[in-house]
Amino acid sequence: MADTLFDRIRARCRDVAVEASSVRVACEKIPAYAREIGDLIIEPPAYDESIHFRGTEDETVAYLVTLDSVNFGSGYFPHLAKRPGLSGYGTIAASLTERFRTEGPIPAARLAGATPDDCARIFGQDLAVPPLAELMALFAQAWNDLGRDLLNHCRGSFTGLIDAADGLAAQLIDELCRQPLFRDVNAYRGHDVPFYKRAQILASDLALALGEQGRGKFGDLGSLTIFADNVVPHVLRADGILVYEPRLARSIERGDLVPAGSDEETEIRACALHAVELLAASLRSSGCEVAPRILDIALWERGRGVAYKATPRHRTRTPFY
Repeated sequence: MADTLFDRIRARCRDVAVEASSVRVACEKIPAYAREIGDLIIEPPAYDESIHFRGTEDETVAYLVTLDSVNFGSGYFPHLAKRPGLSGYGTIAASLTERFRTEGPIPAARLAGATPDDCARIFGQDLAVPPLAELMALFAQAWNDLGRDLLNHCRGSFTGLIDAADGLAAQLIDELCRQPLFRDVNAYRGHDVPFYKRAQILASDLALALGEQGRGKFGDLGSLTIFADNVVPHVLRADGILVYEPRLARSIERGDLVPAGSDEETEIRACALHAVELLAASLRSSGCEVAPRILDIALWERGRGVAYKATPRHRTRTPFY
């Protein structure tokens, strides 16, 4: 069988998990944890219209492409002005939904010329707060890259970007990686470790929103890995599946930033991805087929619980999550 992009992601993350010095996967706990998590997955995940926009297929595609191009900033979220009752991500998604409902999709040409001031206005943020000025500048850069890519390669069409993937998530990643802030690859001990978190989540989001039909249908959807960020590793650590070296654990608990691209950050993300692959394999051996992408969504939802929010998760200022 040909080696696929997703096979390569899994293999490199497995290698990191074997070599890691700051993070360990507690493999002996996987079978019991798999049973516990499997019991939580009662029905397929749903597209959350309380914060996400849904319109025609073309409008929904435009929304998700625009949203997932700025679906990052968790390292800045402690400073984010959040909407009542919403997380950082929820604030970003709901703010863009409001913009789409009142004014419609943002044309590619406007994205190509977007400024930090434009982003701050849409997302309700204060550029006088230095971390937020940095985040809004990154948002503007991401939208500039997206707008130019759509104009140069897709005649300004959001659906044209998806159509170019020819129904394959792996091809969609290739299309998106023309944009620098989608090229989510860390260097680790002389090797590249790909994650492609936001590119993968766009395929998943399209599938959820469009019922895996039309432009939400990807032949390799089941091959997606988890969307490696800072929530799933935190849940896995709180539940005893990931074990952090004491120095790293203390640093995170103090609220110190974990440097982007560092060995520690790479190990956190890669070990979380590998642990969920082990969970999926354990469930499969017991006759329960659950794709890693579905496990990711279940664990992310679990992370919204009060117990998980009570302790610090790792924070990294990066455009990749």
